[in-house]
Amino acid sequence: MKISLKTIPHIANKIAIDLNKSGVVTMTKGLESVAKEAEKILTYDVKQEMALEEKTHEICEANEEEIEFNLVDERQLFFMIKKKIAPEFGVILNYEERYSDISHKILDELYEEDLIHFDVTENRIKNIIYNAITSFITEASELDTIIMDKIRTYKKRYIPGTDEFDILYEKLYREELLKRGME
Repeated sequence: MKISLKTIPHIANKIAIDLNKSGVVTMTKGLESVAKEAEKILTYDVKQEMALEEKTHEICEANEEEIEFNLVDERQLFFMIKKKIAPEFGVILNYEERYSDISHKILDELYEEDLIHFDVTENRIKNIIYNAITSFITEASELDTIIMDKIRTYKKRYIPGTDEFDILYEKLYREELLKRGME
């Protein structure tokens, strides 16, 4: 599952919380500074993928007539082009490998900025970060279902995409995160 810009602050907070709870990391400047560094790296990665997808769209649009003439499956072609030019943008398309790479970058940055100290292997810390990312993504899809079910029980009808819906969704989302200790 992809990480969106909207979920990045929540994932960054979970990384900081999980590192703090691990008992193997000492934070020199607190949770917030750790979360900020993680957020910077996650944001950069997501924006790189967005740029990759934009470039892929441009290529597809530039060749639209040829695509239609040859009756090419546009979704498959989009993925093939994205895969071909991904290295130019530094984007790893396999999510497992990608989250592992991001975890390593976050660890490196936290260490270089002297935000954490630890006496265990780097791999153990990287795994804590990786597990925080992947478990958040897994729980996020569950949260979405729970929140949508809650919204449907309200007497008033909320229409997805409206400001009113977005505000309510975000409020319920934060409440669920707090209940689960992820915020």
